[in-house]
Order: sequence, then structure tokens, then C-alpha cells
Amino acid sequence: MKKFLAIALLGLAAATASAEKADSAKQAVITYDSLETNEVTQVTILTGNVVVTKGTLILKSDRAVIKETPEGDMFVTLTASAGKAATFRQKRDGGPDLWIEGQAQRIEYDERNDMMKLFSNAKIRQLEGQKPTNEIESEFISYDSRKEVFVARNDASGANKPGQGRGTMIIAPRKPRAAPATPASSAPAVTPAPTPAPAPTTTPAAGNP
Repeated sequence: MKKFLAIALLGLAAATASAEKADSAKQAVITYDSLETNEVTQVTILTGNVVVTKGTLILKSDRAVIKETPEGDMFVTLTASAGKAATFRQKRDGGPDLWIEGQAQRIEYDERNDMMKLFSNAKIRQLEGQKPTNEIESEFISYDSRKEVFVARNDASGANKPGQGRGTMIIAPRKPRAAPATPASSAPAVTPAPTPAPAPTTTPAAGNP
């Protein structure tokens, strides 16, 4: 486990793969309990078990505000109720079963720039199947899936403040290590003592008693 003051710019290109590129061409499917939309401002407010699905990307929260640009890109702000967390999960390119997922009190998703920002009690982890490979926890985390870059800060404002706290990063082993060879015994070899030769047998001369 590694700990760091949550100010580091984490370029994990060697350990990461970008978000599924095919997702950008998929339509967004949104389910909710209640909806209010303004066609003039292109702002939609959704509440109650909101789920936004776009390809392999899934966003979930109690409340979502979606703003659509004139070009048709979405900007989604997810907000969780007290004691809960907004979440996201998305497949990554580079392998058949690579994923990234995260949670926070608030999540902002910028579709145009493929940027995810997590505020307050933020956590992001990468997985191979069900096995986590990297994990970051901090008050603020941003994830740029195009550049494959993470940024962590120790304050939910997105700034780093001295004395505000520390973050945690966990990196799992890439592959199992071979078991160490058993060392040879250092005790000197014992040479068995030679077996003594049998004593000669004397035969008395003829005629002697």
C-alpha cells in the first residue's frame, strides 16, 4: 500500500487502458422515477433511482441534472442522498474483461471531453474481471479517459490544501511471483566409518595338541 499527500498527478498510462471508444457512438438510455425538462435551456432534472446507460458506461444516483450542448453532447451531474454514493462503471479498451468504476457524493461526467470528476469521499478502482488492480481514494479525483490520466486532491473543491488530509493508492501485483527455491543444507557431509576387516583364522599344525 502506498500513501501520498493527495496532490500528485498520476499518469498511469502503463497500467491503464482508455474507456471503451465504442460508447461514444451509442445512444443514452435513462430510467428514473420523476423527470422535469426544459426544452429551451436543454436542462433535464431527474430524481429517484436514476440510471444512465450509454454503451458500457452506467451512471447511477438519486438525482441527476443533464445539460445538452447544441452539438448534442451531455454534461451529467449526479448527486447522492446523505449516506449514499453516486456511482459509475465502464469497460476499458485493451482487454476482454477490463473495467473502471468509481463512487463519490457527487460525480460530474463531461461526455464531450470524456472526463469524469468525483467530489467528496471519492474512490476509483480498475479491475480485471472482479479483481481490483489499482485503487485511489481521496476527496477529489478526476479521470481523463482520453489521456489516461488521474488527478487526486485532498479537498472536495478540487484544490489541494495543506493539512487537509491524505489519500491512499493501492497497486495490486501484476503477476504472481515464483516461490523462492529451498536453500541447500550448510551442514558438512558425514563420511561413514570404514567397516573393519575380519580377524584371520589360525589352523593348528598337524600332530600338535
